[in-house]
Amino acid sequence: MSDTIQTLDLDANALAALGEGHVAYVRAMRSEEVKRLFPEAPDLTPGLDLFALLSASGAPILLTDSRDAAFANAWAHDLQALSVH
Repeated sequence: MSDTIQTLDLDANALAALGEGHVAYVRAMRSEEVKRLFPEAPDLTPGLDLFALLSASGAPILLTDSRDAAFANAWAHDLQALSVH
């Protein structure tokens, strides 16, 4: 019996696509970071603690001031939510 480990050669796009539609990420962020992920967001008061829900590919889905709301939104859309630090 051979103990062979197989590896997949995936680029970043292919790796992100694996979880698309199934996995989402909740990321804590400060209001100063919002424009980078949500360019259309209005100007926010500096220093706010917020939470972004991101698709597996990193596309923004939701911005909220509640971690629970981010997870609830993922659950409501049949997405498995994971925390990202």
